[in-house]
Amino acid sequence: MSDLVVAIGLVLVIEGLLWSLFPGVGRKLLAVTAGTSESSLRMAGAVAVALGVAVVWLVRG
Repeated sequence: MSDLVVAIGLVLVIEGLLWSLFPGVGRKLLAVTAGTSESSLRMAGAVAVALGVAVVWLVRG
C-alpha cells in the first residue's frame, strides 16, 4: 500500500513540475488534446498504461 501512495506522490510531483516550470507548454498541450479524437486519446492512454506496467514489472521483477 505504501508503494501506491509513493507512486501517486511521484505523479503529483511530475504534474506539478510541468505547471510550475512550463505553464505555457501545459496550456499548449491542453489545446492540442482538446482537438484530438477520443479514439486517439484512448489509444495513447492504453499505450501509456502498458508502458507503465512494463516498467514496474521490469523494476519489481
